[in-house]
Amino acid sequence: MLLFMLIGATALLTGCMEVDQPITSESEGIWNSIFVYPLSWAIINLAELFNESYGISIIVLTIFIRLILLPLNVKQLKSTKAMQAVQPELQELQKKYSSKDQQTQQKLQQETMALFQKHGVNPLAGCLPILVQMPILIAMYHAIMRTGEVSTHSFLWFELGSPDPYFILPILTAGFTYLQQKLMMSTNNTAKTNPQMAVQMQIMLYVMPLMIGIFAVFFPAALALYWVTGNIFMVIQVLLINKPMMSNNGGEK
Repeated sequence: MLLFMLIGATALLTGCMEVDQPITSESEGIWNSIFVYPLSWAIINLAELFNESYGISIIVLTIFIRLILLPLNVKQLKSTKAMQAVQPELQELQKKYSSKDQQTQQKLQQETMALFQKHGVNPLAGCLPILVQMPILIAMYHAIMRTGEVSTHSFLWFELGSPDPYFILPILTAGFTYLQQKLMMSTNNTAKTNPQMAVQMQIMLYVMPLMIGIFAVFFPAALALYWVTGNIFMVIQVLLINKPMMSNNGGEK
């Protein structure tokens, strides 16, 4: 159910019918005026600070947004760790109440909720940060695609409004997406004890980077630059956050 909610929210917020329409201060609608235009304005004004470099502007703004979202990412990671910690007990409950009759399943749900309350685990806590981050990240995508000034400037070896002619950005995008997924998998104990989840994560490990890499081949380089910057930030974030948490878990043991 939550998956469908996320997909529906993404479709709604993406505003597919407006992605090719320039964003200006005159653009109407809450989505445009509150989310997209302020980011477009920030891209333009940051570029002026960096000698009309819209590439640097996108990098700086992406890092700034990721820093703002950092507390939510930390909360999401901690929630995931908490869910992993109760997995052994949760699996024991599932074995104990393996019967599919209604009474047994109700008992399983009651025992599961009691287990979560005992350990202070909120099964939805890991998903709520995603719902908060989603409109901001999609708005950044819109701001890049719909800010006319971006498409008319170059950065490093590529034109921001055209695909990377040497495919360097798509390769970097796919590579850092893979690395990010791999790092998160290496600390996911749930996947190690759940064969079905392990298979699903293994598929996503290769499918997600491949899809994003293919998109980056055809999309404007400005968008690929945004993805690369965000992915590099996330890799560093996972390394910095997971290591102290793993050390603390090790100390508790």
